Parts: sequence; C-alpha cells; structure tokens
Amino acid sequence: MSRPVDKIAFGAVKAVAILPLRVLYLFSDLLYILLYYVLRYRRKVALANIAASFPEKSDAEHRRICRLFYRNFSDYIFETLKLAHISDDEMRRRMTFENVELMNSHIAAGRSVVAYFSHCFNWEWAPSVTLHYDHSTALKVEFCQVYRPLRNQAFDNLMLRLRGRFGSLSLKKRSVLRDLLHFRRDATVTVTGFMSDQKPSHGDPIHVVDFLNHPTAVITGTETLASRLGMAAIYWDITKLSRGHYKITMRNLSDDVSKEPEMEVTHRYFAMLADTIRHNPSNWLWTHKRWKHKVTMDMNDKNLRLE
Repeated sequence: MSRPVDKIAFGAVKAVAILPLRVLYLFSDLLYILLYYVLRYRRKVALANIAASFPEKSDAEHRRICRLFYRNFSDYIFETLKLAHISDDEMRRRMTFENVELMNSHIAAGRSVVAYFSHCFNWEWAPSVTLHYDHSTALKVEFCQVYRPLRNQAFDNLMLRLRGRFGSLSLKKRSVLRDLLHFRRDATVTVTGFMSDQKPSHGDPIHVVDFLNHPTAVITGTETLASRLGMAAIYWDITKLSRGHYKITMRNLSDDVSKEPEMEVTHRYFAMLADTIRHNPSNWLWTHKRWKHKVTMDMNDKNLRLE
C-alpha cells in the first residue's frame, strides 16, 4: 500500500476500527435505518428474492426476513471494517470453527483443499481460519481466497489488505489455476476458499440445479478446478450465533473431487447451502440478482454458455 490514496483510505478505516464493536453496532443500527427505510437500497430485489424462495411463508414473514437481513447486512459492513483493528484473540472468540480436524487431516496427508463457502454473514471473517489449523505439520501450507478485482483500485487495495489480515493470500479468479499449479510444483499444500454461490460469469458453461425453489445457473469452475488438481472439497457452513459471533462448521464434500461423477460435488454443495439458508434465511445476501437469467433444468443437456 504505497500510494498516498491507499494510505489515507486505510488510515480512515483504522480510525473507525479502533472503536469497540459495541460502539460500531450503534452506527450499524443507524445504517440499517438509512438502507432499509430511507434509501431502500435494493429492497424490492431482496424482498422479491425472499418471496420467490419461500412461497410457503406469509408476506409478513417475508418482510420480517427482509428487515433482519438488512440488519445483518449493516453489521457486516462495520464488522468488515473492524478487521483493520482486531486482535487474534478477539477474532478467535468471535469466529469459531467446528470440525476443523477434517481440514487438518487433509493438510497432514499433503492434500490440497477447496473450501466452498457463500455470502452468509460474515464471510469476510472466514480467513481467520489460519488461527485454527494445526501448525505442527512440517509441510508448507498457504491459505488463499479467490476474488474478482474491484473497479476502484483504492477500494480494491483496501479490501485486499483487510482480507489478508490473518495471513491468507488473495488470488485473482482469472489466474487461480496458474497460481495453484505454481504452489503444487513448489510442494505447497493449499486451502483455497471459493465463493461459489454467485451467478456464473458471461461465457461460462450453463449448469442448472434446483436451488431455493428456482432452476438456478450455478458456478461450476470450482469443481472443474478441484477435479483437475485432485483436491479435496469441504463446505464451510457459516452460522450466526449472535451479534458479532459466528461459527463455521466444516462438512465433507469429497476426499478427492477427481474421483467423483461430474457435477456431483456441485450438487452436494448447493443442497447443503440451501439447508443453511433455510435454517436462517436472513443471514444470506439477498440483494444480488442471482435469478436475472431465466434458465430451465433441461439446459444441462444442451452444452449452452451464459450470454
């Protein structure tokens, strides 16, 4: 972060992050009112997505989920800023990991891992997994997350610094295969997080799953890469325990994706994610237009690509 604008941006964020979370949550309460009641930021999109995903629920319940979502969304913003000034001990208390032995066993066996996770709050705290893995192994290990660079360079640099707070590396989506191949040639075991609940990019192959009452075009590149490299796959199931406290439960998807039937791991992941969202609907990011492109289940047999 050598550019003056980057230093100014991080300095401003750190000035906010020095405040205790209990104070930051007061600002979050105000932001919630602004986003939901005043600006109505993507409120129609969020409410329509919730209603279509849970047709069995009443309109009143849809609105309640939507309001809770915006509260969580506001908390997410200030919790992410807090990464600029938070101790390892506080993060260990606030983001816990369950069944971390599953990941550690793969690392000990010298097997790299893809970690499927989603836009469940607070996903920006997930890189703190580096505080929980078994450091006793003699192997070289790198923790990474895949990202799409933001258009604003100063904001992109800021987010990279926040996401690297606990020592993980951010790998660009367009070069992630090359980066992971480099690590493998260097005899480095990797644990790489893929946000796999977004809609596919333009030009990606269309694969459709039944997800939250929708035929949904999903990202398949995560499985394709993991299969090519013979990696294990784990689902990071994020749960919000209380305000400012989260848990990630590691659930096995595959010991070796290359040995699975095609798209089997993708289907397992989205079935698990749907269960997570149904358990706490307000904890998932509803403002994205995930169902913008109309797809049908029979598209899987036509080798189509997203336009």
